[in-house]
Amino acid sequence: MTITRMTQITGKYADFEGLRARAIALRGEGLSRRQIRDRLFVDNNDLLNRLLEGEPPPEWTRRPNAKDDLREEARALRLRGLTYDQIQVELGCSKSSISLWVRDLPKPPKRTPEEASAIARRGWEATLQRREVERGETKRRAAEEIGKLTDRELFLVGVGLYWAEGAKDKPYKRRESLLFINSDPDVIRLYLRWLELLGVGPERLRFRLSIHESADVAGAERYWADLVGADSSSFHRTTLKKHNPKTVRKNTADAYKGCLIVYVTKSADLYRRMEGAWYGIVLGADPAA
Repeated sequence: MTITRMTQITGKYADFEGLRARAIALRGEGLSRRQIRDRLFVDNNDLLNRLLEGEPPPEWTRRPNAKDDLREEARALRLRGLTYDQIQVELGCSKSSISLWVRDLPKPPKRTPEEASAIARRGWEATLQRREVERGETKRRAAEEIGKLTDRELFLVGVGLYWAEGAKDKPYKRRESLLFINSDPDVIRLYLRWLELLGVGPERLRFRLSIHESADVAGAERYWADLVGADSSSFHRTTLKKHNPKTVRKNTADAYKGCLIVYVTKSADLYRRMEGAWYGIVLGADPAA
């Protein structure tokens, strides 16, 4: 506030000290700022701030805050000598909030580099855990939004899935038959459910495993046979990929089961329906069509 403006205010309210005494007394009675302003006929917030300087507001005027409990916990931890980083690890709130809550409290003793490194590491681990929980919650909500698929929805999903992952007919290589390959068991399950919708029975299905020779081939064969519910007669001989020691592969853990190839016999008509439906989806999604 400028000196001129302050002069105007104090001139209007010449008995400042008397006014302040009355304001403090009203504050002591539990009145809010608005009530004090109306009682004293003060029409200037700057002056009201000066009149009530150093006087805490009554408890009833405080708005409930979701972080009130965190604030009290943060102050208690600070009094125990914890640093901002340590409080953040304990409570999971931001250091900027912690700073506002505890800045009037004494600082803890200076920590060693090793202690600082350990605290930072724990803080980062806590952050990663929170992020993982957030990821899981987002995925859960998204899954719940889908609900039960209708036959039409399943048909359209299956068409898009096949066009992305299945073998396709080319002018230079005519292949009007359904041949699908994938390593994701959920994708295979969905594809088989789509074939069931199209009326394809298990007697028309043939399977073949493609896997690196360095993997557990026999275990992978049992895994896929159990997944699709087929006996050995439906499986062709496994294709083994030769191991290249110069190639650094990531998928070498026990979870690696190779890729399953699914053939449908006598499927030329089904392939044509699938391809036509795909182009129908493309046209249907085109706003100019």
